Amino acid sequence: MAQNDSEIRYLTPPSVEVKKKKYCRFKKNRIKYVDYKDPQFLKKFLNEQGKILPRRITGTSLKFQRKVSQAVKRARHLALLPYVTDLMK
Repeated sequence: MAQNDSEIRYLTPPSVEVKKKKYCRFKKNRIKYVDYKDPQFLKKFLNEQGKILPRRITGTSLKFQRKVSQAVKRARHLALLPYVTDLMK
């Protein structure tokens, strides 16, 4: 009975976080042009307030992050996307 006191037992095994590798969805799917007229696709790169998500969160490469931000700005100008909102998604 005294020999098992030093052994630590868990009901569930301790979880080890496995980071999923980020990737650029444009390079993976071989997309060359970001269409500003497709607001449903561009909403994937916006948060609930309508702000553009950074590269470190989305995993988008620098080249396509610039294209996405330009497309979002054009869609906002044409009123396809809102500039500011409370809950977009």
